[in-house]
Amino acid sequence: MKFMLIMRATDEAYAAMGAIDFDEMLETVGRHNDEMIRAGVLVAAEGLADPSEGVVVDHASEPPVVTDGPYGETKELFGGFYILNVASKEEAIEWARRSPITGPGFVTEIRRVSSIDEFPQDNEWIKKERAWREATGQL
Repeated sequence: MKFMLIMRATDEAYAAMGAIDFDEMLETVGRHNDEMIRAGVLVAAEGLADPSEGVVVDHASEPPVVTDGPYGETKELFGGFYILNVASKEEAIEWARRSPITGPGFVTEIRRVSSIDEFPQDNEWIKKERAWREATGQL
C-alpha cells in the first residue's frame, strides 16, 4: 500500500526552522531519507517552494479565479511530502514518528494513496491510464 506523508507546519515552526544551519538540516533529513531508501519503502520525497511563489486556482466560479500567493491562512499549506510503499497504515505511522523535523507546530498528515486497481478496470479512461503507466514503467 502507498501512503503520502504530508509535512505541515505553522508559520512559527517554519520561522524556527530557518534558524537551523542548512547543511545540518540536509544531513539530518538525508540520514532519515537514506534509512527509508535502505528499508525499501521510499517511493518519492519532495519539498515545496515557498507559498509566495505559488498560485491557487479556485473553481468556485466560471471562469476559475487565479490568486497569487502568499495566502492568508498558511496553516493549511504543506511544505513537502513523502510517498511510501509499506504494508500497513501502522507502518506509515511508524515512519512518520521517526521524522527528524519535530517540535511544536510540526505535524505529519498520513493519507493512503489510491491504487489504479481500485477503479473499474473496464472503464476506457482507466484502460488508457493503465497503458500509459505500463509504457512509462510506473506499473
